[in-house]
Amino acid sequence: MPPAPLILASASPSRRQMLTHAGLAFEVVPSSVDEDEVKRSLLAERASARDLATALAEMKAVAVSRRRPEALVIGADSTLACEGTLFDKPPTLEAARRQLQALRGRTHELVSAAVVAQGGARIWQAADAGRLTMRPFSDAFLDAYLARAGEAICGSVGAYHLEGLGAHLFSRVDGDYFTILGLPLLPLLVFLADHGIGLETPR
Repeated sequence: MPPAPLILASASPSRRQMLTHAGLAFEVVPSSVDEDEVKRSLLAERASARDLATALAEMKAVAVSRRRPEALVIGADSTLACEGTLFDKPPTLEAARRQLQALRGRTHELVSAAVVAQGGARIWQAADAGRLTMRPFSDAFLDAYLARAGEAICGSVGAYHLEGLGAHLFSRVDGDYFTILGLPLLPLLVFLADHGIGLETPR
């Protein structure tokens, strides 16, 4: 019996790249979940960064799984917390500048969660966190970084891509590299292998 089709319920380029580099065959079907409304509701309930990331990942996976019940659907989300404040994707470069000014010289936690759904229900989940310390860079450095990085960083919850220019922002990074990029990839690969999806899967 062939393995179930694999779907990534996310438009994130970094998550798509991680799965591609891991040799997986999958389809991208972004969910239609209203993340802003969900976040407002969960934050009103004082949800933690881990709870928020996990809840959003599940909602994305389940939403797509209801449309494609035969598939294994991966939902994922990342949430950034710094000293009690949760940060979201900045809508503009100016917002990214303010966010990075707030984070510089401080240590923040980046939580990434993944949920797999099938038949419209969650069947697996994992969440992990990394701790990242930004160095106390100058405004001049920040402006140069934003000019080089461009609006692409507005698609990242931290306003940085650690695998690219964002590495220049940090003095220390602790935690799993894939988690910091937006996906607890290693436990996900173990789960998928247990369900017949991996390097040996016919493409």
